[in-house]
This record gives sequence, C-alpha cells and structure tokens, in this order.
Amino acid sequence: MADRYSQLINTPIGKIVSKQIGLPQPTALERWEPGRPVISGPVLFGAAPGGRLAAAVAQALAGMDAEIHSPLQEDIRTALAAADTEAKVFNAEATSSDQRFKALVFDATGIASSEELRAAYEFFHPTIRRVRSSGRIVILGTPPGEAADPRQAIAQRALEGFTRSLAKEVKRGATAQLVYVAPKAEALIESTLRFLLSPKSAYVSGQVIEIAPPASELETAVLDWESPLAGKVALVTGASRGIGRAIAETLARDGAHVVVLDIPPQADELAVVAAEAGGSTLALDITAADAPERIAEHFQAEHGGVDIVVHNAGVTRDKTLGRMTEEQWERVLEVNLNAEQRIDHELFERGVVRNNGRIVCVSSISAIAGNAGQTNYATSKAGVIGMVEAYAPTLSQSGQTINAVAPGFIETQMTAAMPIPLREAGRRMNSLSQGGLPIDVAETIAWFANPASAGVNGNTVRVCGQSLMGA
Repeated sequence: MADRYSQLINTPIGKIVSKQIGLPQPTALERWEPGRPVISGPVLFGAAPGGRLAAAVAQALAGMDAEIHSPLQEDIRTALAAADTEAKVFNAEATSSDQRFKALVFDATGIASSEELRAAYEFFHPTIRRVRSSGRIVILGTPPGEAADPRQAIAQRALEGFTRSLAKEVKRGATAQLVYVAPKAEALIESTLRFLLSPKSAYVSGQVIEIAPPASELETAVLDWESPLAGKVALVTGASRGIGRAIAETLARDGAHVVVLDIPPQADELAVVAAEAGGSTLALDITAADAPERIAEHFQAEHGGVDIVVHNAGVTRDKTLGRMTEEQWERVLEVNLNAEQRIDHELFERGVVRNNGRIVCVSSISAIAGNAGQTNYATSKAGVIGMVEAYAPTLSQSGQTINAVAPGFIETQMTAAMPIPLREAGRRMNSLSQGGLPIDVAETIAWFANPASAGVNGNTVRVCGQSLMGA
C-alpha cells in the first residue's frame, strides 16, 4: 500500500524540509532480492574477553562469504581454516577510521559481571556511528537462566536494555538484535545470523531471540541455502490474500510444496495463490467440527505427512468490551486460538507432523501491549503466545519446534482501510518510522521453518520495526 509520506520525505526536497522541521525521516528499507548476497558490505566482529562464540560466528560469516574485519585475527583464521573457506579477513586494528560497516557483530558471552559490561561500550562507542544505511547490529549473549552464577545472569540480562536502546539510536533503516545462545547450541547459530544480517530481517528490530540445544537428534545441516525447504510440505492457513499469500509465496520460493488453506468463499483467490506458488489448495473453514480430521487425512493421503504448519488465519471483530456481543467474542477466539489448538492436537495425535517439523503461529503486538477495542483479539493472540511457550518443551523432546511472529503495523488491505490519523500513527510510531510489508512477516516465518533453525524454539519475534507499543 502507498505510503505517500515516505515517498515525499525521500525526495531531495523532502529530506531537507523534514530535517529542518524535525519530521520523522523513514529510510527506504533494503529487502532481499534474488541473486543478492546475504550481506553486502564489511562486517566488524568483536568479542568480550572469554567469549565462547568466536569459532561459530567466524564459520557462519565465512559461509555467507562476508568480508570480515576483526581484532580477533588469529582466532578467526583458525575457525576459517576449519570451515575450509576463502573468506576475506582483515585486521580491524589496521582498518581505516573512515571505514563504514554493514554490520557489527559482538560476542558478549564472556561478560561475567556488571563491571565487565564496559566491554560492550568499548566495542560500540567508536563504531556505532560507522554503520551503513540498512545496517545490522547483532549482540550474542548467554541466556541468563544458563549463567554460571547470579553476577553473570545480571550482566547478561542487562544486555537487553543495551540492545533495545541501541536499536532506537541507530538510524537510516539500521536494526539491532540480541541473540542468547545457550551452551551446547553454538553450532546452531548460522541460520539465525543469516536471517538477522540479511535484508530479509528489514522490519525486525530490538528483538531478543534465544537459541537452545535441541533435546533430540535433529536434521540441522542445510545443503542449499537458496532452497532450504526443498522436499518439505507446508500448510498455510488464511492464505488467499495479504500476509498469508506472502507466506505461501516465500515458503515456495525456498523450495516447499505449499498447501494453501482458506474458507470456501475464497476458493478462487486461493487457486490463484496455489498456481503462483506451484502448490495446492484446501478450501475449508478451520472452525468446522470436522476440520482437524479433514486436514490430517488430506496430508496423510496426499503427502504422507507435513513438515511446516503456519497458523496464519485470523479475524477481528473490534468493539469495546461493554459493547461486544457474545458472537463477536466467540468468533475471534474460535478462529484465532481454539481452532489452532484442535488442528495441532489432531496432527500430532495421528503422527502427521514429521520429525524436525515446524509449527509457526501468527500472533500480534496487540497481544503484548493490549489495544482498546480489541479485548477479544488481544486475548486470542496472547493465547497464541501462551501456546508457543506451553508446547515448546514437549515438541523439542519429539524433534519439532514451535514459534510465533507478532506483526506490528503491516501494509495490507486491512490497514489501508483505517482512518488516516490511526494509519499514520501506526506507521510512524516505531524506530523505523514506517509500516512493514507482508513479505517481512513471511521472511521471519521462513527463518523459523528452516531445517537449520532447530535451536530456535519457543520464541515470539515481533515484526514491527521496534514499535513503541509494548515491550
């Protein structure tokens, strides 16, 4: 949908006027295009003394063919040799002070006390203003719950405030994230680093992500990063338009056969999406009593199982609680939460979800921050987050993962119909000063669905440009 303000601000005259009178200055975000590298530009990699991720980060960056600058020259060369790569590596201490970086990556796992947080200041203080447009900042830490003692736990938790503040200070489309990597999960970081350092994470900022070691032996190697979902079968509900359509197209781009599902009145639009994605259709109402059984039987009969289930279908019936009818309450809870639980129960009871399967749910920032006139919607979407948190430990034992995305203001037909003041507020009230696109949600879901994301389980990641709403 057209964001005429952003279009105007990014003209030569608009840039001058907006700067003079202090208007928000949204940068046209870089988004992934076929054929482009994971990251276009040099990456500065540093670490606090005693960090444990140098080898894993070096190997991941080498796998991306990144241009690496680092004072950890010897450690990185050792890691690169093990990775059998010819990546470009430069000594950061010899790098010109005029050098600008596309990404800053900092291993903070060595920080064991609040006094040692100074290491983060010392790395970012001289470099934060040298981040390029649409640049990336990734800080790597240890989950506070996995810390060796309370002092380390306190220091590692402090990194959340540091990262979120940094994300609000960087401008020109740059983003910042904190990734907690649990001990024994070091080998599982590449998928997440590839996502966060690439244009695919354009509208994700200020997020805290945790990578844990899987509880069972899982498929984690990706032979082809261009088609990581080759041979996989995916289900996407609510797929006839908007975000659902983008999800289907993105999973198909990554190699999956996508079964797109929506209600029968949307069958014609659904067929168009399936044709474009090279997938197939399943037209039914997910709230119907026999819907879970029909879905399970379809995947057993037609595909022998399913690898990826994306619960995207959702509805709104906005009214303040005192004016909300029982039907408005029930309909939203049924579609957005109850039906998802029934479908998952049937799929798992019948063993339809394959090993290393992925369940991805679409929540909302309304679930986190609340929203007047949306008690039903916010309740349902908060329940989705609860479902992710409740099921993650159990699914991990069985070799599957469950995660959620929580979109903020996304440019869709629904948001285009909002009153102009509300629409503009939604667009500007985030660190990137603009709305996101359906592809931003889809790319995040594709990262969750990747076989190499086996350690990403039980996370809810906001796709909201670091909205000012909520945490």
